[in-house]
Amino acid sequence: MNLYRRWGKRTLDVAASAALLILLAPVLAFLALVVAATIGRPILFRQERPGLHGRPFTLLKFRTMTDARDGEGNWLPDGQRLTRVGQTLRRWSLDELPEFWNVLRGDMSLVGPRPLLMQYLPRYTPEQARRQEVRPGITGLAQVDGRNELPWDEKFRLDVTYVDSLALALDVRILSRTVRTVLTHEGVSGPGCATMAEFMGADSARAPGGQAPAAGSTPAPAGDEESR
Repeated sequence: MNLYRRWGKRTLDVAASAALLILLAPVLAFLALVVAATIGRPILFRQERPGLHGRPFTLLKFRTMTDARDGEGNWLPDGQRLTRVGQTLRRWSLDELPEFWNVLRGDMSLVGPRPLLMQYLPRYTPEQARRQEVRPGITGLAQVDGRNELPWDEKFRLDVTYVDSLALALDVRILSRTVRTVLTHEGVSGPGCATMAEFMGADSARAPGGQAPAAGSTPAPAGDEESR
């Protein structure tokens, strides 16, 4: 396991992401044209996320939402900005294909805890913060075991379990289960959410879909379409 942690996992990431970027180049080009024609430019969604040990990097995805705002200049709710093309991209996880570039660069791994939002870092308990001990992944243990249907505390428990159990056999098992998750569209959105409710800390961690309690809670900021 130590050998795999030290160099085997990164070797697999580089080889697989480079091969997939070459093989999927026509698909990436086609999807870029579709996004440009239906949603507009920029084609890619870019957002700063915490990587290994919390160091920030720029996550890349295909855009799935418009920039629509209300009369006062505020973002409309995610559900109103999510386009039909965006729904299809999300349903089949095609919006995440540009993340293979993040893997090749070393920002991410094929498998690991999903990179969430920078503002979540101070909200983690010390145990939850251990999810940052490995590179974030395109897929992970939580993604094949419920995805956005899980409450936050269960997601983080699975993330830490992955950190403690990291091994080649586990990564292969997660990757194989990811294919089934994508084909069955399991857990794409949280309960009652177009995407995923914001993690507000320990008080919201046990609510279904990670939603904070209604009384006194702060709603997730619109525009965090890719926070899943």
